[in-house]
Formats: sequence, structure tokens, C-alpha cells
Amino acid sequence: MSVEQSSSPPSLDLLLDKDPETIRNQLNDVHPEDIADVVRNVSLEEAAGVIGRLPPEIAAQVFERLEQDRQEILASRIGIEPLAQLTMEMSADERVDFLSLVPDAMGRSLRRRIEEEDPEVLEEVEALTRWPETSAGGLMTTDYISISARLTIRDAIDALRRRAEEVEAIDALFVKAPDQTLAGVLSLRRMLLSEPGETIDSVMNHNVISVPPLLDQEEVARKLAKYDLNVMPVVSDRGRILGVITADDVLDVLTAEQTEDVQKMGAIEPLRDDYFSTSFRVLLRKRAPWLCVLFVGGLLTTHTLQAYEGALSAMTQLSFYLPLLISAGGNSGAQSSTLMIRGLAVGNVKSGDWGRVLTRELLQGIVLGVLLAAVGVARAFAEGDSPRFALLIGLTIVCIVVMGCVAGAMTPLALHRAKFDPATSSTPFISTMVDVLGIVIYLTLAQSLLGAALHAAPLHIAPAR
Repeated sequence: MSVEQSSSPPSLDLLLDKDPETIRNQLNDVHPEDIADVVRNVSLEEAAGVIGRLPPEIAAQVFERLEQDRQEILASRIGIEPLAQLTMEMSADERVDFLSLVPDAMGRSLRRRIEEEDPEVLEEVEALTRWPETSAGGLMTTDYISISARLTIRDAIDALRRRAEEVEAIDALFVKAPDQTLAGVLSLRRMLLSEPGETIDSVMNHNVISVPPLLDQEEVARKLAKYDLNVMPVVSDRGRILGVITADDVLDVLTAEQTEDVQKMGAIEPLRDDYFSTSFRVLLRKRAPWLCVLFVGGLLTTHTLQAYEGALSAMTQLSFYLPLLISAGGNSGAQSSTLMIRGLAVGNVKSGDWGRVLTRELLQGIVLGVLLAAVGVARAFAEGDSPRFALLIGLTIVCIVVMGCVAGAMTPLALHRAKFDPATSSTPFISTMVDVLGIVIYLTLAQSLLGAALHAAPLHIAPAR
């Protein structure tokens, strides 16, 4: 069904009171997303009524746009028969995702009903479920058009007209060789600009950009973006096309991956659903463990301060500058960490680049540290502190900023090289680590530069209280 963006969502009365044929005619120019908005904002009973009254082809497009938790709940209220009809109208990849959500008993009932109606649909489901969910095979759909290279452009246009309503990807037609391997791709633009009598083999693109089925979804997204494609084939080791990945599916992947990374950078275990759809108990479970870990890390800061209790007692000036100094390290570390995590996510930085990164961050840290040190030294003189104390502040700032830049950049690289998600080296973790190291640097330099001034209070490691 061809739909355009409507000016306003349809009313609930229209969706509940009309017969399916009238609804089909009246919603011909309404975007399914607008109907999905109605379904999201009504009670579950009304939502199930809306889905049940819609023609299956419209209901499928609306249902695909709902969040997974709402799909799962509505599935139990719609009924097996209409749910089976709706499921068969869904795009192949969305159908697989939905069947993986429902309870086992319902899934078996739906599969039996689908097999009775159209065995080929169930075969597609089984073919797609063999691939990991986060791989190219898990993202692909089998709703595409394939043609022979020996046909003409006229034949290709006829094939597109016959099957356009059935498939998800019509931006390109995929050309198969006699041995069923992928021989080329014919874009919609190239097809429309070619003469009807020309052969497909003479105008198609023989250099096809494709991906293997086990490639990770993030790599798939990068490749699709790199070559500016709307659709990309998934090809087996033998060169046969297994399915295609469309840009809208990749956009969903990028949104989900970025959301997960942002949550990890905030020291939160990734949420499956949005904020308001997540229960209070689940939110606590996702947040509390990481807060406890960070709190324990904060205790290291306390212990480090206790270790230098003598120096701090002898010269209270040292404690006045402590928050300023460690915040400089934490901020520089957070900047470097963010740059590295994002660079690794988009593929601009690789773990093998650690040498170049280290050099750049060392230089960046020195320059930034000197700039901040100039401000810190000016502040020390303005407060009437001695030249030696001002030197301590300047040297400490340079050392802490350099350390923050290096630690913030190298930690994500190390995690990535060890096959961990670099987003777990979040800003709170980097800040905690830099705080502890910054205190050690500051007070160690104080012992070296202000030894005489601190002599009155013997320096010792105070036991943790």
C-alpha cells in the first residue's frame, strides 16, 4: 500500500467504528506511523481493538512501528487468527523479530497457522532465524526482486510493477547469473534512464557492494554509510544472495547502538525499553550496581587523601587547590575518552592506532596543561602564595592534564583491543581513576618542592579509617 504523510492522526472513532473496507479507503493517504501514535496513546483494550479492525496489510505496517514490549502485550489480546494474518503481512525481518518475542506456545500456534496459509513464509522465517540477531543475516530481509541478466529493461520494469507491492526493497533489482550467484545490481535510477530494449547485462553495475551474513551490525552500518547506499545485499561464501539490508533497518541499529553507548557512558546498564516504559524496579537494578562500583572507587580517593594526611595538616593551602586540580584532570580525561569512544564507534580510530593516539594525546596534554597552568599560577600569585608554591600548582596542572588525556584516550583503546565495549570506560570511571592519580601526583610533588615547609608535620601513610 502506498501511503503519504498525513496532516493529522486519524481519530479513534474512525478506527473503531468503520468496517475494514471503509477504513482501507479512508486511510489510503494516512501514514502508518500516525496510526501507531494513536495505538501508543490509548489503553491496551482500545489498542487491540484498533489493530483488530484494521485491514491486515495496514495493521502489519502499524504493528511493526510499535515498541517490542507493546507488541508482546497486544499479541495476547488480538487473537491467533487475526494475529497470524497480520504476521504474514509483515516484512520478513520484522516478522522474525516479532516471532522471537512471543511466548513459545503462541509462537508454535502462529507458525502452524502460517504454514497452513503459506509454507513459503515459514521457510523464510526459518532461513532468517539461523543468523545471530546482531549480524548482517539478522538484519536482512528476503523481500527483494531478483532478475536474470539476459532480460531487457522492459522486462525489469514489468517485474518491478508486478512485485512492488510484495517487497520491501525496490530501490534496486538484483541480477542473478545462471548459477544463481549475484552478478550485478540494477538501480531504479539506471533502469528508468535506460532504453526499454537494452539488456540488463549491458547497463547493470557489475561491482556490487555486499556484506557476508555474519558481519556485525555496526560494521554493516558503517559500510552502508560509506558507500551511501539505500539497500545492500547479503551474500554467502558461494556468492549467492541471501537477502538485502535496507537503510531504515540500519538507522534503527545506529539509534539503538548510540543509545546503548550513551547509557554505558553514564554508568548505566543499557535499558531494553525507553525511560517511561521501564519499570521502577528495573531502573534501580540497572543503576544501583554501577553506582556501588563507582562509590567503592570513590573510597580510593578518600584513602589516598588519608595517606597524605600529614602533608595536608601541615599546609592547609594544599587542600584549597585540590578540587581545582583534580577537576582539570577529570575534565581532560572525559574529553579524550569521549573522542576515542566515538572514533572507535564510527571506525575512524582502531585499536592498532594506539601509538599515534598516545603521541597526539601527550602533545595535546602538554599544550592544554601549560595553558591551564598559566591560569593556575596567576591565581596562586594573586592569592599571595610563594613562588615555590605557584610552581607546584603549575607543574601539578601540567602533569594531571597530561595524565588525564593519556588515561582517557588509552583506556577505551585497551578495552577495545581486549574485545570489550569501550563505552564501559565511561566518564565516571575515568574521572574516578584520574582523581586518585591526580591526588598522588599533587601531594607527591608537594613533598618534593615544599619539603622544608612540610617538615613540621612528619609525612606518613595514615591507616585507613
